Amino acid sequence: MTMKKTTLDLWVGLFVAAGLAALLFLALKVGSFSAFEAGKTYTVKASFANIGGLKVRAPVKSAGVVVGRVTDIRFDNTTYEAVVTLSIGNQYKFPTDTSAAIMTSGLLGEQYVALEAGGSEKMLSNGDTLRLTQGAIVLEDLIGKFLYSKAEEGGSGGTQPGLAP
Repeated sequence: MTMKKTTLDLWVGLFVAAGLAALLFLALKVGSFSAFEAGKTYTVKASFANIGGLKVRAPVKSAGVVVGRVTDIRFDNTTYEAVVTLSIGNQYKFPTDTSAAIMTSGLLGEQYVALEAGGSEKMLSNGDTLRLTQGAIVLEDLIGKFLYSKAEEGGSGGTQPGLAP
């Protein structure tokens, strides 16, 4: 009786361990953990005047397809810009005149880096820097500009409704 119980306990333990290992593997794959893709990417850098709410591990997309991830964000003390390091899959080749822009998914969604391929025949390689960049559009700035322009329109000598000129 104890031999059967010990064998059953061993099988249950192995089953639980295998289940936990499978869950860990799936969690790392879903999160695009780079340990499973080591050596399958190349890195490029891009400088932005404003990155908004861009975060490390944000997607890098081209034509709506995820082609990489943001791996590092640093502040450059000489140019006063944010330097973003992008890790791009080796299977995705981009020309050296590719442009990068920080976009937002939907109105208030997550931010990501969008790559727009250029026309150069030379391709980006590991360690290259993207020269053409466009920073994030900050919603608060747009609202402020809109309200300021509306205030200017109202105070620029226009007539008020109901009053004769």
